[in-house]
Amino acid sequence: RLLAELRGIALKQQKSAESWERITVRCQLLTVNFPVLEDFDMPILTKRQNKTPLGIYVHIPFCRSKCQYCDFYSLPCKDDALMDSYLDAVCAHIKEAGALAPSYKVDSVYFGGGTPSYFGADALAIILTAIRRNFDVATDAEITFEANPDSVTDRLLHRLKAEGFNRVSLGVQCDNDEILKKLGRPHTYAQAVTAYQRIRKAGFRNVSLDLMYGLPGQSLHDWQETLENVLKLNPEHMSCYGLKVEEGTPLYDVKDFVGLADDDTQADMYMAAVEALRNHGFRQYEISNFCRKGLYSRHNTKYWTGGEYLGFGPSASSDFAGKRFTMVRDLQAYIQGIQTGGNIMEDVQEIPLRERAGEYLMLRLRTTAGILAEEYERTFMLPFKPLEEVLLKHRVYYQTAQGEDGRWYLTPRGFLVSNDIISDLLLAQDDSEPLKRL
Repeated sequence: RLLAELRGIALKQQKSAESWERITVRCQLLTVNFPVLEDFDMPILTKRQNKTPLGIYVHIPFCRSKCQYCDFYSLPCKDDALMDSYLDAVCAHIKEAGALAPSYKVDSVYFGGGTPSYFGADALAIILTAIRRNFDVATDAEITFEANPDSVTDRLLHRLKAEGFNRVSLGVQCDNDEILKKLGRPHTYAQAVTAYQRIRKAGFRNVSLDLMYGLPGQSLHDWQETLENVLKLNPEHMSCYGLKVEEGTPLYDVKDFVGLADDDTQADMYMAAVEALRNHGFRQYEISNFCRKGLYSRHNTKYWTGGEYLGFGPSASSDFAGKRFTMVRDLQAYIQGIQTGGNIMEDVQEIPLRERAGEYLMLRLRTTAGILAEEYERTFMLPFKPLEEVLLKHRVYYQTAQGEDGRWYLTPRGFLVSNDIISDLLLAQDDSEPLKRL
């Protein structure tokens, strides 16, 4: 769907030299030459292993309350019986799927939601045990759970640490309690700081903090102060997302009245984040993600580099054995389907090679590792030259760059207009003929 949308952008928008000039002037804040990330894996193109690497995602659809901006499938829930039914169903699903994956080795497990920490330590430990019993899990697998500050307890942390969880993603979002309240977040910034301290005390050495910008009533100065305050906590990883107001959310209904940042201000906020994080020793490895050396999200990197992954729970997506599919976006239908042996998958697709080539461009260019001509031609049997012409055009505006190793990547300026650049690349790819020889 996103590929089609990007192609539509390219067909509908006629970009003028003046518009590019406006963007270039606006982005004079920062020019960055990305370091070569020697520790950044490229799963589908690395040396073949005995077993194929696999990521597992478990969607926990429960939360204490629904945030005003949240478009993910999640349910405010205090029904213990419903939670228990889900736990039984997802463990049964894991057992079924494990029998189909003997040639895979799981090197990352990610519990997202919803709010996994709200689901509780015992339930998360039971699910992880089911994964270990039914899949071949690497001894050094990255095992992450998402947490909200209000549901982080010492008991939860010590239990999960003992079970082998080794990475925490904490949803901080903002350091302003008034803005947090407007967003419907069930915590204060003080609670977020306390939760982070508890995580450290429990022995976790790989912690990611999530922040959002472009929030109601938030100025550029406010955002810069938020970055400085949160960076004092010294996490290993930071994710910074611009607020996108989705139709169907409560925030969408009042979006014109709550003082949201315009596109130009959001762009300035993004560039401020890139600069602040770079100055604090973080490496940008994806549009919205920054890490200390070697501590990128191994699981999320699979999504951007074409790795295989299996999703469990309602609305969870998978890319496995050449097919892409999604679980039903309905908790009761998911539970009932598991119990009765019914269909729980929807939108099952076998992705043609040319479409995979488009995804290579779209997803790899989200990362600072970028794309390489030889890699592209060898994998997809399509010519790189038409794409290079597009990349050269955007290099004039400092939106693309080529490293010494020949890889093309987007600069921070390019990330701001990545949809336009990728749309141009997809159109060039669509017009290209397959290679006759390598």
